[in-house]
Amino acid sequence: MKRIVFTFLFPLALSGCDFDDVPRFVPEQGHTDYRQEMRDLVQDISRYAKSVDSSFIIIPNGGVELITTNGKTNGTPDNAYLNAIDGINQNGVFYGYSIIDQPTPEAEQERLLDFLDIAQDDDVSILVTDFALSEVNIDDAYELAEGAGYNAFVTDSRTLDDIPIYPPEPNEENRNDIEQLLEARNFLSLTNTRLYSTPQELVDAINDTNYDLIIIDFFFNGAAYTEDQIESLKVKSDGGSRLLLTTMNIGQAENDRFYWESHWYSSPPSWLKEEDLSDRGHYYVNYWQEAWRDLLFGETSDYLDKILDAGFDGVFLEGIEVYEHLEEKKESDQ
Repeated sequence: MKRIVFTFLFPLALSGCDFDDVPRFVPEQGHTDYRQEMRDLVQDISRYAKSVDSSFIIIPNGGVELITTNGKTNGTPDNAYLNAIDGINQNGVFYGYSIIDQPTPEAEQERLLDFLDIAQDDDVSILVTDFALSEVNIDDAYELAEGAGYNAFVTDSRTLDDIPIYPPEPNEENRNDIEQLLEARNFLSLTNTRLYSTPQELVDAINDTNYDLIIIDFFFNGAAYTEDQIESLKVKSDGGSRLLLTTMNIGQAENDRFYWESHWYSSPPSWLKEEDLSDRGHYYVNYWQEAWRDLLFGETSDYLDKILDAGFDGVFLEGIEVYEHLEEKKESDQ
């Protein structure tokens, strides 16, 4: 993996400024390049994390348009962005882009593959999460991903709330010790805890599997996992070691996270915007503003430091594609 590791001093939070006193939903002045701001945020998160742990893994979920400087498949690879990430996940590459168990439309599949191949040529690991029900389509999704050199996870649940019962064992199951992302041949994404009564129940279910890479939420109904639970999740059922990543939403604020303040509903800070009506409890943010970035990384008790201190091997960055919402909103407001 080609990496650029930087050491730098992160800006201190603005002193003497109460963001809660800023009026609600103040419009932005001037031009904001939403895509570049997201690239910059991911790159800064990567720099900070790798300054603490050089082997820490950074995987954005989606946002393939950020791979090139112009957001097109014929564009120049954005090397600064690609060097900052270790992998990228894209949903619905082969199945389930629009409808579960249906092949992804050919034109959209080709567009996604073109972007992903650009990243792969730059030594970025490619993860794909497809959505299928029938065994024949599940098998086909895995075969297509394997042919492209991608690491695949195929599930029947868009909410990522269960461990697939087919195939009965992870695709390309192996007894290898997994220490780097490029060594992982399969993965499990189980970020929704709704089917589990307790954190230990979820941990026990995962511990019975041999997946090389596990992706979970940092919290179980608001509670963090214990050190023992985290360490146990790093071991396959056959005794081999594996990688454990956790999600962090960098493009939306969530009202069930540790940083949420109850008074934000009536008096939100300047960076907090409207609620995502398709995902209640999630609020769009101006992710380039310093106060939001300080909640994520570089400050005492921030989100990323909690993840690093807990012992996770990396972070799965959610909320990457909110730049699309902001672009559409800006266009509709004109």
